[in-house]
Amino acid sequence: MVLSFIICPIAASHNQAVKQIIHHGGREFGAIGDGFGPSDPEVEAMSLHYNQPQRGYWVALQNDIVVGCGGIAELDDASKTCELRKLFVNPQSRGQGLGKALAEHCLQEAKRRAYKQCYLDTLSSMHSAIALYQALGFYHLPEPFSASIHSGCDVWMMKAL
Repeated sequence: MVLSFIICPIAASHNQAVKQIIHHGGREFGAIGDGFGPSDPEVEAMSLHYNQPQRGYWVALQNDIVVGCGGIAELDDASKTCELRKLFVNPQSRGQGLGKALAEHCLQEAKRRAYKQCYLDTLSSMHSAIALYQALGFYHLPEPFSASIHSGCDVWMMKAL
């Protein structure tokens, strides 16, 4: 059964739930420690780091419960590149289109903010995520984008917007 959901901007009241989703996803896929997004300091209070014009972070809510999250932030001003950041969905909510809806929402917002391309880095163990990104038009890069800080990732992708 597919439950309905809404996507809305993150609020301070969502911070704890988002932190739990991101940390759970990190543990599930071995993305723990330096070089991985779930260990970034911003995860402690995501709403404080995405309230600038060139950034955005959103949550997917089902019955007012945060079940997924994802966002964008500037990565390289010269090439007008943003990064798709910390897109995670609770395991029990997967398979309902939440990840796709969040990713599409982020990409639409990136276009609205005049970005020309969107970068992401992830892990080769995240098969479903990689398949989703490929279906959305991301292509693989042979190495990380120069501004990337997540040295633990082994898959790098880009999409023209």
